[in-house]
Amino acid sequence: MRYLVANLKMNKSFQETKEYLMFLATRYNDNKKVGLTLSLPYTYILMAKYLLEDKPIKIGGQNICEEEEGKCTGEISGNMLRSCGAQSVIIGHSERRKKFKEDNKIINLKIKSALKNRLSIILCIGESLSENKACKTMEILKEQIETAFKGLYENELENIMIAYEPIWAIGTGVIPTTKDISKVAKEIRKIIADDFSVSASEKMRILYGGSVNLKNITSLKNIKSIDGFLIGGACLDGGVLLQIASSL
Repeated sequence: MRYLVANLKMNKSFQETKEYLMFLATRYNDNKKVGLTLSLPYTYILMAKYLLEDKPIKIGGQNICEEEEGKCTGEISGNMLRSCGAQSVIIGHSERRKKFKEDNKIINLKIKSALKNRLSIILCIGESLSENKACKTMEILKEQIETAFKGLYENELENIMIAYEPIWAIGTGVIPTTKDISKVAKEIRKIIADDFSVSASEKMRILYGGSVNLKNITSLKNIKSIDGFLIGGACLDGGVLLQIASSL
């Protein structure tokens, strides 16, 4: 199975989101080859739960607080996400790492909170352009993965996907070569194999994200070492999202 995670980020009004969800609910067919997840602003998760009821589309959040409850104004807990209908959550997106100063230790706590609340996780990792040019990509990714997974049991990895999103490719239209993406995916599996087991590395689902669109999906989908895609801007058009899903 291939996996497709649509990250709507901070886009669309309530009415626009309702129309978007209804469009997908009536046009997305049960494709056994593709697992589709919509990662929505948490204000729309409950609406999605009802509009997509009995549909083959999973619902996810875009962030989670590392704390369970209390004095965290503006945050949302794992229990809140789960009780509203979320089945998964994105953790470690570069926009949150940069804008909200979320480091790898905080991300580790967020992962543990998500697991505690039975939420699947899409862990985003990626290097900056300067780090890429300095040939530090795998050094950066290794640190991100190992700190994020610190204290986890191997069986817990079954609830986690890793999304490789080079920061310099997000929203720029510039992406790594298919060869480079394949190489990074293989190196990620080696890190998992070294830290956990070969079996865990083989089971790990790895996604690519960063300027994925209709123009490049044809070549990207042929990368055998990845299991799917995390899509941003291209998913805002429901029709485009369906075309990408049907092409996998």
